[in-house]
Amino acid sequence: MQLALWTPNHWHTWFGLGLLRLIQPLSYRAKLRLGRGIGRVFQRLPLAYVRIARCNIELCFPTWSLEDREKLLSDHCESVGTALCESAMAWWGTDQSIRDLVVVEGEEHLAAAKARGKGVILVGGHFTTIEFATRVLSLLTPLSALYRPPKNKVLAAFFENHFERHIKRAIAYDDIRALIRALKENGAVWYAPDQSYRNKGAAMVRFFGIPAATTTATSRLAKITGASVITYFPQRLPGNQGYKVVLSPALQDFPSDDAVADSERFNRLLEAQIERVPNQYMWMHRRFKGLSGDYPDYYGRDSRRKREAAQAPTQ
Repeated sequence: MQLALWTPNHWHTWFGLGLLRLIQPLSYRAKLRLGRGIGRVFQRLPLAYVRIARCNIELCFPTWSLEDREKLLSDHCESVGTALCESAMAWWGTDQSIRDLVVVEGEEHLAAAKARGKGVILVGGHFTTIEFATRVLSLLTPLSALYRPPKNKVLAAFFENHFERHIKRAIAYDDIRALIRALKENGAVWYAPDQSYRNKGAAMVRFFGIPAATTTATSRLAKITGASVITYFPQRLPGNQGYKVVLSPALQDFPSDDAVADSERFNRLLEAQIERVPNQYMWMHRRFKGLSGDYPDYYGRDSRRKREAAQAPTQ
């Protein structure tokens, strides 16, 4: 299996990882400048991701002018490029180099939740700072993280090695038993429930006023385990000031008797954070895929479902 990772069809992935490793020794200022440049190039490529981001921005900010939405798209692409360089820091930077760049607000809320002895669910969103912010969180507490293993075998092996070095446990997104076990051991579990979810336990929950397929698992997990639920939101500060991460007090009256209402509640908190740093949210995900064909296909030619149907063998 290890030898299979070095076959020619994986060389482009190794090349990309090698370039990121070479970026790491650069100064923080240089990494940010390089990242913004990568993002500007990225925006000019004929990629579906850019079209999807433009569509999502239009859906979520319909009252904005076209000029303002295009400005947000440009800023977002620069943020995505910056995220690549931040990933180099998250993967290979020392603990002290990470700490030196970050201001943490609300660490006492995490300590109070841990003191209850029933585990902590740290919920956040898919911001472009996600790799860096997860590394920061691992410095605050022994951390388990929910993740979806990439299909690329080289990246899957790379992330597995990264997780072994920096977090207590990596839990596959569908391994609910492992997740519950970690919480019942009074562990801290981080995950971001804000991507399209169309498996069992999904509901159409409003995100910026538009129904989006959403997991309601946070509410159910909190009810099963008695774990506290805390939001964890990162923010890349302007200029070269570093980062701020904010941990909220444990959500009160959570979970309620209505898992969908609980998901709505989280989405409102997430929207408030997005509005603070709209360029740093990951707009390139097909967030508004419906649970069924009854819902609009907002993404047209960039709909994965259409491409898969076109590629399926005819009978």
